[in-house]
Amino acid sequence: MNTSLRIYIAVTWTLHPDTVRCDLHVHTIHSGKCTLPLLGTFCRECYSEPEEVYQTLRRRGMGLVTVSDHDSMDAAETLRRHVDFFISEEVTCRMPSGNELHIGVYDLAEPQHVEIQRLRNDLPRLVAYLNEQDLFYSVNHAFSALTGRRSVEDFFWLDGAFPGVEVRNGHVPERCNRLAERLAESSGRARLGGSDAHTLNSLGSVCTEVPGARNKAEYLEGLRRGRGQVQGSSGHFWRLTRDVLQICAAFMEEKPATALFVPLALGIPVVTLLNYVVEDVFARHWGRRWEQWRGLEGDAPTPGMRPASGEASA
Repeated sequence: MNTSLRIYIAVTWTLHPDTVRCDLHVHTIHSGKCTLPLLGTFCRECYSEPEEVYQTLRRRGMGLVTVSDHDSMDAAETLRRHVDFFISEEVTCRMPSGNELHIGVYDLAEPQHVEIQRLRNDLPRLVAYLNEQDLFYSVNHAFSALTGRRSVEDFFWLDGAFPGVEVRNGHVPERCNRLAERLAESSGRARLGGSDAHTLNSLGSVCTEVPGARNKAEYLEGLRRGRGQVQGSSGHFWRLTRDVLQICAAFMEEKPATALFVPLALGIPVVTLLNYVVEDVFARHWGRRWEQWRGLEGDAPTPGMRPASGEASA
């Protein structure tokens, strides 16, 4: 996390003591194996211990702390003793098209986690359950290639099924986030954001604040009512490259024998650069398809986005 962002958080926290901030998209060592080909057999998604994550976020001005590991709430075992902590989860679910989607579910309990995992491959039933339980949930990085391809039929769910939309993710490019912002605006959904941090350095780089909230209940109610204000920046090449290098270093520390592969780390910047090219092509293509489906293709381009030329399929 850069020095200017730390200063911003500290100053704004002092000036606005009645504003509660929380980084709503955070990972720990409990997020499972890496999803990249080959690496997934032996490398973790994240090597940050829950208590380290908690202490880092508190130092960076978060009034509340949550953790949203992939399909896990194991971090709660360590952190539930903190009164300013609540457990969340990033659920990997399956849409009717068969395509994958990530959903953030906030402030849930163990029995709810068990049922969510049972239903996660059936999105209509999962959404019905979340509504029945009165849980607040969001669609995460909707226009990112992180979860694979999209279909036009997916737009029905992206556009109308979720009370919240993650409009700023700290690890996806600006184009992806701008499209998510437009999705939230056009469908009247609550806006929220989080760092999607897989290392300690990125924690708090994006957060969601609710002015006037004094505790968790008021904060979550503010999110539901659309009073959340997102702070922080979109992802970029250098942040992703730094974090991947740190994950590799932690992996080698855990398994010293893998230090033989250190020279391969020189190729990581090439991989992360390619990732950003793929993300941009994906967002251009599916953003345009969504705008056509929504009847927005004649509107002015989303602020901060260049008109796409020579659209490529993803």
